[in-house]
Amino acid sequence: LFIVLSAFSFAWMSTFVRLAGDLPSVEKSFFRNLVAVGVAAFTMIRSKEKIVMGKGNLKFLILRALFGTIGILGNFYAIDHLVLSDANMLNKMSPFFVILFSYLILKEDLTLVQGICGSLFIIKPTFANANLVASLAGLCGGIAAGAAYSMVRVLGQRKCSGSLIIFFFSAFSCLTTLPLMILNFEPISAMQLLYLLLAGAAATSGQFCITAAYFHAPAREISVYDYSQIIFTAIIGFFLFGQVPDAYSIFGYVVILAMAVVMFLYNNGKLGKKKENA
Repeated sequence: LFIVLSAFSFAWMSTFVRLAGDLPSVEKSFFRNLVAVGVAAFTMIRSKEKIVMGKGNLKFLILRALFGTIGILGNFYAIDHLVLSDANMLNKMSPFFVILFSYLILKEDLTLVQGICGSLFIIKPTFANANLVASLAGLCGGIAAGAAYSMVRVLGQRKCSGSLIIFFFSAFSCLTTLPLMILNFEPISAMQLLYLLLAGAAATSGQFCITAAYFHAPAREISVYDYSQIIFTAIIGFFLFGQVPDAYSIFGYVVILAMAVVMFLYNNGKLGKKKENA
């Protein structure tokens, strides 16, 4: 539930980023994260629970923030230059890399079936007709996002506070993009500012949901549901921008939904056998 809610929120974030128009990706990233900084700080201040970083977690917080910032910049560039659903298709490389990085870092199980499903999820858009730079940026953004979410899983297991993870990442991203934004600042209209603030609100909702999701379940069991964002963005893109995905993209969406069902049935069957053996 948390990861589907995060996918819905991130779909609207992508929409608002697109509606903000022709602004530098760095500028969009700054305002997107500025809202998250405020919300996360408010949450930590008002929370009655103790905010815990945990011993040895600083390096994982930095890695989560670094990979997350790279992921945002790559995704925003792709959103501005590709069909909305295709840009999110590239960004949805991230769940496959969450599974891969979780296997390498956390030694979580990676079975043959999960590996095959992950491979089938990599459905690339029609690169022949797309902006190559934007496609590569989206791809790199998806890989970086996968690494970032793996760090979230590590920090969750090490008992680091979820609000602190979001605050650290958002503040890190704002501070690193601020100098670049100042050097290449483009004037923003009132409507563009509103869209960017709405993008920030949607992204903040997505961050809290996806952090909660990876706190409570292994990546291999839930990351597949993050692909629902592609469906959400395809629907929004059609009604708001009149964008119609081509046949290859539609086939990719069908494969993704089918593999989501396969993963769900496979994991439930595996869990059931474990309970029987117990």
